[in-house]
Amino acid sequence: MSTAASWLAPHLGTVSGQARVQVPGSKSLTNRYLLLAALASSPSLLRAPLHSRDSALMIQALTQLGARFEEIETGSSFGPDLKVYPLDFSDPTPRQASIQVGLAGTVMRFVPPLAALLPGSFHFEGDPQASARPMGPILQALENLGYKVESQDGSLPFRLTSQGPSSRSQVQIDASASSQFLSALLLVACRMPSGLEIEHVGGPIPSLPHVDMTLDNLRQLGVEISQPEPNRWQVAPGSFAGFEMTIEPDLSNAGPFLAAAVVTGGRVSIPHWPAETTQGGNHWLDILPRWGASCQLEEGVLTVTGPAGGAAAGLPGLDLDLSEAGELAPTVAAVAALSPAPSRLRGIGHLRGHETDRLAALTQEIRRLGGQAEETEDGILISAPVQLPGLVRTYHDHRMATAAAIMGLQVPGVQVENVETTAKTLPNFTGLWQDMLKQLQGKEA
Repeated sequence: MSTAASWLAPHLGTVSGQARVQVPGSKSLTNRYLLLAALASSPSLLRAPLHSRDSALMIQALTQLGARFEEIETGSSFGPDLKVYPLDFSDPTPRQASIQVGLAGTVMRFVPPLAALLPGSFHFEGDPQASARPMGPILQALENLGYKVESQDGSLPFRLTSQGPSSRSQVQIDASASSQFLSALLLVACRMPSGLEIEHVGGPIPSLPHVDMTLDNLRQLGVEISQPEPNRWQVAPGSFAGFEMTIEPDLSNAGPFLAAAVVTGGRVSIPHWPAETTQGGNHWLDILPRWGASCQLEEGVLTVTGPAGGAAAGLPGLDLDLSEAGELAPTVAAVAALSPAPSRLRGIGHLRGHETDRLAALTQEIRRLGGQAEETEDGILISAPVQLPGLVRTYHDHRMATAAAIMGLQVPGVQVENVETTAKTLPNFTGLWQDMLKQLQGKEA
């Protein structure tokens, strides 16, 4: 049974029912548009934004820098819309702020370049495990732009001191550990007096769709960006007016619910799925059919029907390059760990620097449940399925918690440590999960 420290993942087996699950807004889009609204020259309105720990940390950080937020009730179970009043860049008064970033990569990497546009001194700190997340490249880039950065080892915590926008117009950054390093500079570049030319120097950039997302967001608002050659972007100086934006559902967070259809043989529908999107979660339309599922997108509703018999009938092993959608890897690994056939997930070495070392965590927890898994240089090899009950540790990582829930659908007795960590990007996950399972069983949600 569940205890105060753990949650018993519901066991379902095979079903033939159907469920409809509405997921909240995209964390990646919400936090980008929150920051862009703070950069605008007039107020903005964000419709259906995500309300989670990550977005709350972004709002708190932007408020400390001088932006204002007004909640507009809509009756949505996911929370109110937001009117955003931007920063006053004409105020020369130095600011002082101590900013808590938690474990949110978008906050710890996006907010410092924004703070650098304002005169003042800004202290950044995070959760205890945040110091393990890569920060060096963005801090080095800020130093190269002329800002003072005080940090013991190029990680959190650190202090940033600024006199205002940098007069320098060129900067290099190594974004091979995280695409967020590049996005962080792109988001604020137009507010530099001469704009900014950004050059990536290093290995391949992981999760490139997130860079495409950033570029798409900026161009929607009229920011002029050119790419004169590979790995080099030129952002013209200027400002943009406030905007209205409806946030898409989080397609990565839709993954565990869609995976439930695959492993149970049931049918799960997600409404408001965009016809076109830069979210990496859209890769589900390519991945899920490889396990024998069908995907049908009609009138904005994605319906996934699992293969007959689900995981109990035997799912094929997969060899997948997830370099463009690394955030999907824990969900993919959870389904793969229910298959008798080996699977190899590649192109995700950068996951060692996420909320936890996800490759080590996935390997350890799959083994804990009786499966066989090992790390490779750039991914994970899963060679035997999970089959034993046990307590799955989550390492304060929301995607480890949802991965455990998926495995628990087929393996009785899976306990999930600290399932509340899902509130980072998916509040009320357990409630949404239970409602879906009731529908799949033909019970009222």
